[in-house]
Amino acid sequence: MLPVATSATSSDVTTRWFYSSFAGRNNFQDGASRVTTLFFRHLDKQIVVDSRTCDEHDAPIVESTYPLASDSKIVNVDPFRHSSQTTVTYMNRPIEIVPSVLPADFSRLGEECVALEAAGVDRIQWDVMDGNFVPNLTFGPDVIASCREHVDVMFEAHLMVANPDELLHTYVEAGCQMVIVHVETTPHLHRTLGRIRDLGCRPSAALNPSTPLDSVSHVLDMLDMVLVMTVNPGFGGQAYINKMESKVSALRSLISERGFDVDIEVDGGISSSTISGAAAAGANVLVSGSALYNYDEGLDHGVRELRRIATEAQPG
Repeated sequence: MLPVATSATSSDVTTRWFYSSFAGRNNFQDGASRVTTLFFRHLDKQIVVDSRTCDEHDAPIVESTYPLASDSKIVNVDPFRHSSQTTVTYMNRPIEIVPSVLPADFSRLGEECVALEAAGVDRIQWDVMDGNFVPNLTFGPDVIASCREHVDVMFEAHLMVANPDELLHTYVEAGCQMVIVHVETTPHLHRTLGRIRDLGCRPSAALNPSTPLDSVSHVLDMLDMVLVMTVNPGFGGQAYINKMESKVSALRSLISERGFDVDIEVDGGISSSTISGAAAAGANVLVSGSALYNYDEGLDHGVRELRRIATEAQPG
């Protein structure tokens, strides 16, 4: 890790900029020399700081993974390493629209998944309920596996179950690329998240409305995503709990202050009338079930509309 530099934004708010790791480089057409672009990590965003011409023996430097917008200013850049200071830009994390399949026709789930993928969703969430942790029963791994072959879109398994550790491998084998466990059911959360990663899957943690953020504050480095429940889990079609927006905002601040690359998902009551509040608070992955399926114009219109509203509501 290189030293930390300080930055000041146009509003004179002091923040911290982190050097990223080195990887990748850009070639000139003649192949004789290269332009290396250095990126800082500004909390949860990638920032372009400086460009310079180097030869093929220079260390490569990471490329940005996010589009760039709204200006900011770098100051106190190390003059030994960087030839100049420069104005840089950044933007919010991309909005992702994720349908729950709870409102779908269970007799034709494969076709429902095909329709969701065609509508442009970013992933599909499988709400796995065991009738114990929550008062409902839904999908086993065999059901999910039977749908996996019909689509390429990412699957995430939201495990609302009493003993998730016993089931992790079955949902990974069923084709889920992300597994979400509830902190309320995992006394050894650190170990559980490590196990998910070892299985080749993306680990995520979910928080019920009454569960404090402290329960994930010491494992943020192990997470790809935190799910803030905006309803109490167990049933679809519930009303959105808008008090959770302050929780989302506090979580986004915590993630940003520590410089982690972690998405925030919200699930429960997300519709055209509530999605803007969640996005404005800092959520970028938004699960919609009943509201998405209720668009008269169809799923594709619903996905576009929800994405548009959420994107316009993002801060900055």
